[in-house]
Amino acid sequence: MSALWTSDEVKAALTAASITIPFEAEGVTFDSRAVGKGDLFFALSGETTDGHGFVADALSRGAAAAVVSRDVEGARGTLVRVPDTMKALVELGRAARRRSKARIASVTGSVGKTSTKDALRAMLSAQAPTSASVASYNNHVGVPVSLARLPRDAQYGVFEIGMNHPGEIEPLARQVEAHVGVVTNVGPVHIGHMGSEEAVADEKGCLFAGMAEGAVAVLNRDSHHYERLVGKARHFGVSRIVGFGRSDAADARLVSCNLQDSGSEVAALLHGRRIEYRLGAAGEHWVLNSVAALAVVEALGADVSSAAATLAGVKASPGRGARRMLKFGSGTIELLDESYNANPVSVKAMLAVLARTEPQPGGRRILALGDMRELGEGADGYHAGLADAVAASGAAQVFLCGPHMQALWQKLAPAQRGVHRPDSAALAGDLPAVLRAGDVIAVKGSLGSKMKIVVDAIVAASGGEAGR
Repeated sequence: MSALWTSDEVKAALTAASITIPFEAEGVTFDSRAVGKGDLFFALSGETTDGHGFVADALSRGAAAAVVSRDVEGARGTLVRVPDTMKALVELGRAARRRSKARIASVTGSVGKTSTKDALRAMLSAQAPTSASVASYNNHVGVPVSLARLPRDAQYGVFEIGMNHPGEIEPLARQVEAHVGVVTNVGPVHIGHMGSEEAVADEKGCLFAGMAEGAVAVLNRDSHHYERLVGKARHFGVSRIVGFGRSDAADARLVSCNLQDSGSEVAALLHGRRIEYRLGAAGEHWVLNSVAALAVVEALGADVSSAAATLAGVKASPGRGARRMLKFGSGTIELLDESYNANPVSVKAMLAVLARTEPQPGGRRILALGDMRELGEGADGYHAGLADAVAASGAAQVFLCGPHMQALWQKLAPAQRGVHRPDSAALAGDLPAVLRAGDVIAVKGSLGSKMKIVVDAIVAASGGEAGR
C-alpha cells in the first residue's frame, strides 16, 4: 500500500467522522498555501484565522480531501466531517504513531532543538527511511501534523517538541511516545512566562512523559539542572540516563574540538569508544549538539560511525546560522543569518562564532541585534548582560533595535555604537549603506523582532550570491 492514508483508515482513526467520497491521501497539512496534490487538509480554527475559509482553495489546489467541522460554501471535493478538527488532527497523529514500527526520538531544549533535530534527520536518513519534523513544527499543531505525516515504511522518526508556557510539553510527549528523548540544555528562555530556570527545567523534563518501554534519556551533563532532569526522567519511568558534554562523568564526552569559521574537527568518547569526525556547521554549540545527537543515534540502535561521517555535510539553515557570501561593491561580504530566534544563551553562542570569523582584507565585523523576547521583568538586565560577549566578538560597529536593546546600547563602548532604532524596519534602512566589501555582518533577534527584514535589506542591496 503506497498511500499515506486511505479514507477507511482516516474514518477509523477519527471520532464520529463522516466521509462523502472514498479517497487516498499522500500527505497531511493545515496550511492551504502549502497544499500539494493528494494532501489531506485540516481546516483548523486559530486565534486570527479559520481554516474553513480556505477549504475551497485547498480542494481546488488538489487536496484529496478536507477535514471540516461545519458546512463550507463553495467547497467542491471530498469532505471529512468531524466534531472538532484540532482533536481530529491529534487523533490521526496518534493513529500514525500506533501503526508505526519506527524507532522514535524526541528533542527539546532551550536552544539547539532544531539544529539537533536536523542533524539527527541527516544522520538517520543516510541509513534508513526517516521522517522528521519540518522547520520548527514543535507545538500543539506541529507535533500532531508531523506524526500524521509519519510514513508507513519509516524506520526512524525524529520529533521536535517546544514550549513557551507551562504544561505544553507533556501532552505532546505523550503523543510522540519516543524511545529516546534528548534535552539539549536549559536556559533563561521564555522565562517571562515560566518564572525561573528551575521551572523551565521541570517543563523540559516532561519530555519523558509517556515514553516507550525501555526508553533512554539523553541529558546535558554539564548543566547545573542535570540532576533535576534526571529526577524528572525517573519520575516518568525512564531508568537509562545518558549524559553528554565536556564533563568527565559524561557517557558521551567531548574530548576536543578545533573550532573553525567553516565548521569543526571533533573528537568524542561515546561509552568509551573514540569517535573523530568533521562537523560542517560552525560553533561550539553545534559541536555539543552533535555529541548529543550521536548519543541519540547509539540509543536508537543505528550505526554511530556512519552517522558521524554524515556530520561533515550538516550545515546551519537560513535564520539559524546560515552563512552567505554576497557580492558587494568591488568584492564580497559574508552574512551570518541568525534572524529566526534569540535568547541570552544563543546570542552569546553566535557572538563566539562571529569572533572566529575573519573579515577579508579591509573588512570589519559588524553586528545587528534585535530584542530578545519573553524574558520577563529581567529583560533589560539580560540585554545589558551581553555587553562583555559583544566586546569579545570583535565587532567594530553594533547596530541595535527594540526597546530592550537600549539597555545594551548604554553598555557599549562609544566607538562600537552604530545606531539604535525602535524596530527592525528602521534599522534595515541604515545597515546597507554602512557595509563595505570585506565585511562580515551577523544578524540575530527573536522572531518577534523581525530581523529577517534586516537580512532581506542586506541581500537586496548586494549583487547576489557570490559562492565560496
